[in-house]
Amino acid sequence: MSDDKAVTIPAQTTGEPSGGAATLTKDAAPGEVLLKVTGLKKHFPIKKGLLQRQVGAVHAVDGIDFEVRSGETLGVVGESGCGKSTMGRLITRLLEPTDGKVEFEGRDITHLGVGAMRPLRRDVQMIFQDPYSSLNPRHTIGTIIGAPFKLQGVMPEGGIKKEVQRLLSVVGLNPEHYNRYPHEFSGGQRQRIGIARALALNPKLVVADEPVSALDVSIQAQVVNLLDDLQQELGLTYVIIAHDLSVVRHVSDRIAVMYLGKIVELADRELLYKSPMHPYTKALMSAVPIPDPRRKNAKSERILLKGDVPSPISPPSGCRFHTRCWKATEICKTTEPKLVELRPGQQVACHHPENFADQAPQDTVLLTAAKEAAELVADEVLAESAQTSAAVAAEVAEAETEAETPEAAETPESPEADAPEAEVSEEEPPAKEK
Repeated sequence: MSDDKAVTIPAQTTGEPSGGAATLTKDAAPGEVLLKVTGLKKHFPIKKGLLQRQVGAVHAVDGIDFEVRSGETLGVVGESGCGKSTMGRLITRLLEPTDGKVEFEGRDITHLGVGAMRPLRRDVQMIFQDPYSSLNPRHTIGTIIGAPFKLQGVMPEGGIKKEVQRLLSVVGLNPEHYNRYPHEFSGGQRQRIGIARALALNPKLVVADEPVSALDVSIQAQVVNLLDDLQQELGLTYVIIAHDLSVVRHVSDRIAVMYLGKIVELADRELLYKSPMHPYTKALMSAVPIPDPRRKNAKSERILLKGDVPSPISPPSGCRFHTRCWKATEICKTTEPKLVELRPGQQVACHHPENFADQAPQDTVLLTAAKEAAELVADEVLAESAQTSAAVAAEVAEAETEAETPEAAETPESPEADAPEAEVSEEEPPAKEK
């Protein structure tokens, strides 16, 4: 969470801020927990045959836990097919969860019916990814934006038409275009119409499912700036789902990284980008292009991942990333790591995290898949990973030694207490072998 820090949204979402950027200030302090998700799952059944018997299931979301506080922005990133959009539809109750719990303002809304959810629709809204298919082409934008008032039986002061025209001006559109149809607008303008519809009833939580991915790069910054500006004016809480790490970096307070239906890392924005702990997060960060002409001929340190994302129908055992990870050992294959807070404000699910002491120093033998994956990772990256992990392990060992009482320090067991940590520095070099 950033306090009173100016956020500059570039005209392009692929790196450093550019000249014509607009500057906004993110100064909303975190409030009470607005949304709490516990063990959330969604399995889509696979049926075959004349009798439509279930023969399997797609594990789209497979047990995730997180909280969203009032006034903050949680970014959710990951590859296509990792379950981001399904998660967004689950927390807005557009889909029925298979298991788990969704609590909004302390109230369990996991299995509320259509009638019971209707009053809550005023507080939880969604901005959809495709601005072309999310608007009814047969209705005018006045009818589209005014629909929430009629569905909820709300009569705004001055009438629906006046309120819709006010919303159009809030999102940067001409109020006189009240009677136009969606096909008369560009993609960016249609997304603004979708935003106006979502804000009609002053919601407390807005889930934005890739709000700028379908837009031209020159329009993306405008829409992102609009969302950020509206958050400050109206005190909104956002869950922004995206695959563009640059966009998420500029608008989020905390970021959750998803892989194959699981959250593998959840951290404050600055911590995540400065020192990512999960190998998958580090690979994602390395893929962000840096628009610097001086780096044109420089050797790329991008981490190439081995193969494709495994099928969500039969996800791998243990850590789901072990089939593509260059640090995977036997424990990664057999034991699923839990999402634990290794550093204040940073949770990670990994047995061999980056930029931190190894959580399983006794397991040093790399899997065959890890050796193959290491061939796709630059030597500089592997060397840096080994040095950082060794340095952090030494720091942790030194802190533990200092924390011991003088009597404990004099006992012969003290040197042995540091032995597991010392193994960390010897555990990393095998990853360099090719």
